[in-house]
Amino acid sequence: MLQQLFTPTVQHTLELIGIFVFAISGALLAVRKNFDIFGIAVLAEVTALGGGLFRDLIIGAVPPAAFTDLGYFLTPLVAAVLVFFLHPQVQRIQTGVNVFDAAGLGLFTVAGTTKAYEYGLGLTASATLGMATAVGGGVLRDIIANEVPSLVRWDRDLYAVPAIVGAAIVALCIEFRTLNPGTSALAAVVAFAVRLLALRFHWRAPRAWNRRSSAVEVDEQTQGAGQVAGGR
Repeated sequence: MLQQLFTPTVQHTLELIGIFVFAISGALLAVRKNFDIFGIAVLAEVTALGGGLFRDLIIGAVPPAAFTDLGYFLTPLVAAVLVFFLHPQVQRIQTGVNVFDAAGLGLFTVAGTTKAYEYGLGLTASATLGMATAVGGGVLRDIIANEVPSLVRWDRDLYAVPAIVGAAIVALCIEFRTLNPGTSALAAVVAFAVRLLALRFHWRAPRAWNRRSSAVEVDEQTQGAGQVAGGR
């Protein structure tokens, strides 16, 4: 078995924090879409747990952790209630939410990659599933909210790329038998740092070379979906 990044108690606490932050992003989008309280709760749950559910079902880790740990299920509901009553105040601290989201991205990329490998997947598949763990909930959130997923939009700062970088570092460490708590932490920090730099300098993936598109380019400030795209 691969070594854990942190002790089980610390790991569980960090996972709950990550789940909470991703749930906040889902609930905020639900408010912007004028969803009712049930819709807010659904979007919070999907955003927070969707990526992890997808990973666990793919690797055969059933029942998924989201259904065996009550904290995983209740934490998004707490976030949904908070946003329901205090969404203007939560919206004003979006920068802080983005920072915690970036930290969650790094943590769950590493955790998702290592868990997939422990269940017998190859390095490439493990890294891919680690990335999917980090971003899958955000994709499901946007689909349910009838939005083009932020993951594939040109006017969104890089999100999948930091996860791919972190997952690739983990895969290389596994390949060269150097994966340990220190290198795991390094992979998480690198993903976290790349995401923060993307937010700070608005790094975006290039579009098609010599593109000849008549599509209307809408300013990102007018869009309903926020920058956060997580999900566990």
